[in-house]
Amino acid sequence: MSIENGELAAGVTLRPLAAGDAEALAAAYRVNRAHLAPWEPVRPDAFFTPEGQRERIEGLLRQRAEGSAVPWVFEETDGRIVGTTTLTGISRGPFCSAYLGYWVAADRQGRGLASAAVTRVCRLARDTVGLHRIEASTLVENTGSQRVLEKCGFELIGTAPDYLHINGRWRDSRLFQRVLHDRDPVL
Repeated sequence: MSIENGELAAGVTLRPLAAGDAEALAAAYRVNRAHLAPWEPVRPDAFFTPEGQRERIEGLLRQRAEGSAVPWVFEETDGRIVGTTTLTGISRGPFCSAYLGYWVAADRQGRGLASAAVTRVCRLARDTVGLHRIEASTLVENTGSQRVLEKCGFELIGTAPDYLHINGRWRDSRLFQRVLHDRDPVL
């Protein structure tokens, strides 16, 4: 499946994750470690190294080849990665759905990057990946991410107690979905 690059904002492009992104992605995660900690699982120190990211990228690229995930990075013109977004758990058949995750660097918050990326990923999910629906979750207190999802046409479908193990404990999440089209699935 071919997913083209696209500009999100002046100087920032959304492009498919590549095997050579380990150094830049490790640097982005190190710089944003404290910023992301409240919203993510506890990560081992190896996660923040180029070697740890190489392993992770290899896994994501295998999933992409298998059709079960589509990972992207937000890249500035100088090659600095300032965020990621990924469709995971891609399911075909009557479900025809995926889960959406994303993050934006602390110093790039409030500039519309997440909204631009989510809008673009929804279009690609519908037109290129062929999905019917996307689901996303946020921690109950993550109102910024909830605003992004609502702005991008997602609707709240419920609250899930103890949904994800985030920052060292089980946390409640708000679940959102966006239905992309009403065409019959390809079976």
